Amino acid sequence: MSFDIFCRVVDNFGDIGVCWRLARQLARLPPGREVRLWVDDLHSFGRIEPGVDPQAAQQSARGVDIVHWTQPAPVLRPHAVVIEAFACDPPAAFIEAMVRQDSLWINLEYLSAEGWVESCHTLPSAQHHGLRKHFFFPGFTPATGGLLREPGLLSERDEWLAQPGQRDALLGAIGVPGRQIERLRQGARQVFLFCYPDAPAQGLLDSLERQACPTLLIVPRGVYPGLQDRPGGRVHVHEMPFVDQAAFDRLLWSSDLNFVRGEDSLVRALWAGKPLVWQIYAQDANTHMIKLQAWLDRSPCRQTVHALMRDWNLGDPEAFALRMNEALEPGNWAQWQSDSAQWSDELAGYPDLAYSLVGFCTQRRRSG
Repeated sequence: MSFDIFCRVVDNFGDIGVCWRLARQLARLPPGREVRLWVDDLHSFGRIEPGVDPQAAQQSARGVDIVHWTQPAPVLRPHAVVIEAFACDPPAAFIEAMVRQDSLWINLEYLSAEGWVESCHTLPSAQHHGLRKHFFFPGFTPATGGLLREPGLLSERDEWLAQPGQRDALLGAIGVPGRQIERLRQGARQVFLFCYPDAPAQGLLDSLERQACPTLLIVPRGVYPGLQDRPGGRVHVHEMPFVDQAAFDRLLWSSDLNFVRGEDSLVRALWAGKPLVWQIYAQDANTHMIKLQAWLDRSPCRQTVHALMRDWNLGDPEAFALRMNEALEPGNWAQWQSDSAQWSDELAGYPDLAYSLVGFCTQRRRSG
């Protein structure tokens, strides 16, 4: 079985982040599978995968063939399975070729915790040319496609965390000053901030400044310009360069609290097993708040965290700062840590997305 994956970069890093992880995992699943990833924006791709040449029409990296999805698109024969990520619509000529060789067509949907997802997972939709497109939903229950998770990921995480020197080396590699690394060794808190520009980040800074525990606040370069240390304050803001996905995961693993956005970084923060705050992609009429609440309702987190998460997404710095202060009180913080580790382990007990996808495609090919 071989795969084409089509990806349009809409949210800078989230779409390509999901597709790149999926492509690499499919290529590694035994037996070795041929995987081709079509991407319209190689510049954004190159920021999370340094091995990608933004000028190359076709190239290979980490066992995956990469095609620059241009207009018109390169003429290539479709693979047995064609995955369009997030309803991005493959080129018309490519679809015609899919019809001729009866490719299996999958629409990989956005991640959602809403209840209706389970009833729609894997449903087919007949197309006018005779092919059927199957909707494949990632999700948080065994009745969905699951979440992207590489084999042995949580064991790898635990082994990495058991060697504190590896965190120090990683922080040094992204330019964190030695005195700040030393403060972490002495018990300072590490917070990772990856958010959209409308996040109430100043409210986060206000709250962290009020804590007895000093904080290293790590922010990817360009994500929230203008967030700076305050003279004599307890928080050191460090703007870091973009890194590849493996280093990104390790930053989440080693942080005490992770602020993440979109889909890919949410899932990776869940595998870190640490407290997290999710900024969901905003939609008209606050539809995203319904989706956020559905996710919170599935989580084991307590109402303190629910309120904090809602205020972070509503963008009120003062309200969020008050919620953050409450969540960081020792009893609430310990409960949040425990709930986060528990949910990570629970979700890891379900089949992962790539494994579920291969199983479904194998079944469909056999049954015709």
